[in-house]
Amino acid sequence: MASQDEVEELGMEADGQKTQLSCEESGDAVPQDSSSSPPEEDGAVSNGGDSESEKELVEFKIIWNKNKYDVKLPLDSTGASLKQKIHTLTGLPPAMQKVMFKGLLPEDKTLREIKVTNGAKVMVVGSTINDVLAVTTPKETIQQEVKEEENKKEPLCRQKQHRKVLDKGKPEDVMPSLKGVQERLPTTPISGMYNKSGGKVRLTFKLEQDQLWIGTKERTEKIPMGSIKNVLSEPIEEHDDYHMMAFQLGPTEASYYWVYWVPAQYVDAIKDTVLGKWQYF
Repeated sequence: MASQDEVEELGMEADGQKTQLSCEESGDAVPQDSSSSPPEEDGAVSNGGDSESEKELVEFKIIWNKNKYDVKLPLDSTGASLKQKIHTLTGLPPAMQKVMFKGLLPEDKTLREIKVTNGAKVMVVGSTINDVLAVTTPKETIQQEVKEEENKKEPLCRQKQHRKVLDKGKPEDVMPSLKGVQERLPTTPISGMYNKSGGKVRLTFKLEQDQLWIGTKERTEKIPMGSIKNVLSEPIEEHDDYHMMAFQLGPTEASYYWVYWVPAQYVDAIKDTVLGKWQYF
């Protein structure tokens, strides 16, 4: 049987263990509550979500080769970013794309700036590298031959065949011109100009069909842009804010369709739209 001293010693040890356990439990509870504060975690997650939701998106369709693609991009994406997206969807390299939305798409403008809205349709024209090589080679040859001939001849506006039209003077209803400025194609036809016979002519660019419509009082010819071999232009003497322009519809000079008094600010946009920037790739 244990002595009284041993019983008292055992009792003191038991009391000490209880006291230690109580302290440990109360001490552990405080660090656990302070080490993981729910409000701080919630705040971190909320901040990340807010930065993503601030991006304003626009949903529209890309149409290429009779295929339609649904696209969602930030409104502040540039035309160059859109071309990269088209590359991902279609496999067309950006340099081979002709992207059109109210005219040829500028690469340095944002979707917001060119007013792309939900449900809009963006047209894409482009070919594989093999197709481009097959088409580009003869066009480049024709362009080189034309340049060589131009160097040998007097200015176009002084040639007799053009003087009889130019001598009629500037049409009263011709569109205003802006010298030294480059603008995108207008959404309405370019009108008030003369053709080679001196009759009134208008140019309508049907981008969704990749066609150029040449309209006169008698009829409207719908010409696929891919069939146009070249586009020539030259400022009109003493009226260099207007150009005379020719569309080569066949293999020889006889196929040129001449248009006079084209406002200078649209000349580059017409060439880029008809021939495509890939023409110079």
